[in-house]
This record gives sequence, C-alpha cells and structure tokens, in this order.
Amino acid sequence: MPRHIPQATSIILEPHQVILKPLVTEKGMHRSTRNNAYAFEINRLATKQDVKRAIEELFEVRVLKVHTQNRKGKPRRTKMHLGYTKDWKKAIVTLDDEHRIELF
Repeated sequence: MPRHIPQATSIILEPHQVILKPLVTEKGMHRSTRNNAYAFEINRLATKQDVKRAIEELFEVRVLKVHTQNRKGKPRRTKMHLGYTKDWKKAIVTLDDEHRIELF
C-alpha cells in the first residue's frame, strides 16, 4: 500500500530567506575559480527556481545552472548522549562567464 507523501505548499520566500550563508571551503574556492560555480547553504523549503531568483537579485549576476543536495545530519556525541546535527540543503550555482561573486 503506497504511503501518502504530503505535498509542500507553495511558500513564497524572500531572497534573504532563501540563501542562509555561502560555503567557503577549499573545494568551493577551487570550483569558483575553475568552473565559476559557488556553493551556498539554503533554506530546506527553497526550490531551484527560488535559489536562481535569489542569487540573481542579491548579487546582480546571471545564473546558468543550479544543483541542489539534501545533506543528512552527522551523528555527534556528548558524554553519554548521542544526537545528530540538523539536516540541511546545499545549492551549487553556476554563473555566466561574464559574472563573478566576490565573497571576501
């Protein structure tokens, strides 16, 4: 018997609610210089279209592609208690060759 999966209601997010923070890592810096692609932590309710609209409005650039990933939380332990970090969503945004985002 198939399980009922609730559909997400269409919530309209403002651009500053979609993009939570840029992910500044070695791999991300390499990706930005070589492929003109940048990684961001985004709201879990945001869609690819929301991310594209938010990046174009906040940074005034032209977005070619958006890839999203749902990341699972990692197990963490404090003395006798076992817990997990929160699940989060990641977006990798590829820009047009003419545009750049200065993170520093």
